[in-house]
Amino acid sequence: MKLFKCLAVASAAVILLSSCSILKSTTADAASSGSNTGSALSTLYKILKGTGTLDLSDLTTIINIGKVLLGANSLTDASLDFSNQFANGLISGSSQLINKANVGGIMDGLKALGNLDTSVLTQAAAAATNGNSFQVNAANTGVASTVSSLTNILKLMD
Repeated sequence: MKLFKCLAVASAAVILLSSCSILKSTTADAASSGSNTGSALSTLYKILKGTGTLDLSDLTTIINIGKVLLGANSLTDASLDFSNQFANGLISGSSQLINKANVGGIMDGLKALGNLDTSVLTQAAAAATNGNSFQVNAANTGVASTVSSLTNILKLMD
């Protein structure tokens, strides 16, 4: 009987320690994901400001759109703590183009991207990242909606 109690206590201790480390990595993952997303948004913002458009045939643009979509997907069903850490990462990763005044609107815009069909852009970004050729049809409904939403997010950084 004492052996079973000792095993139960040891198991509980292992579960507690592993859950604490999971919480720490989740927070670190949130900040890292937010930082990567913020950096990609910053790059896209500079492209949009410089050229007036997001060229979907440009390798840098497609890869950064993919990074934003990846970050946006991490916000699906995210906890409040994850979202807060992600927001902090957005601010630091964007070199302060995203700040406390606009981070809420940007987070809302990123969460809204989760409701759109981003599959064409996600596939193009994966191909571009792997060095493969890609082609994006801007007339595709999902692409047009995503680019429109993304442009609205970028305008919040003005």
